Amino acid sequence: MISTKVESLINEQIAKEQYAAQYYLAMSAWFETQDLEGLANYFRVQSKEELMHADKMFDYLNDVGGKVILQTIPAPPSEFADALDIFEKALAHEKEVTKSIFNIVKVATEENDYATTSFLQWFINEQVEEEATASQYVSKIKMVKDNPSALYLFDQELGQRVFTADAEA
Repeated sequence: MISTKVESLINEQIAKEQYAAQYYLAMSAWFETQDLEGLANYFRVQSKEELMHADKMFDYLNDVGGKVILQTIPAPPSEFADALDIFEKALAHEKEVTKSIFNIVKVATEENDYATTSFLQWFINEQVEEEATASQYVSKIKMVKDNPSALYLFDQELGQRVFTADAEA
């Protein structure tokens, strides 16, 4: 049985994952207005991944006898300065998500909730990957700067990304 404290934190995390999906969708929309469909695609796929993360947590709470309590999701910003601004905000957001997941693990560990700590290991590994990717893309956008040819190539690269639901966790 999951504690009410851990249950509450996971419910909060579900909301954070849903917010992240909306945040990345707003970023995707901004890139669409700039006719950068590849960059828009990247963030559209990010949005879908965040919803998948929320779904995993939703299912986990139900599996362990917890109660899912959906929360209000605030509207994300819709205005961004430029591509670098977006990628830096995405990296900062991923770092916040990582802190939040680490906090749930900390509390679950304190409460000897081994099932939850085991479940969250997938998310820890995912966050390492998410932060590394976001950091690399910040570096790449900085390299591109105002070079339209380089931006075009980067846009084409990110346009190749496709969403695949993870079979694990």
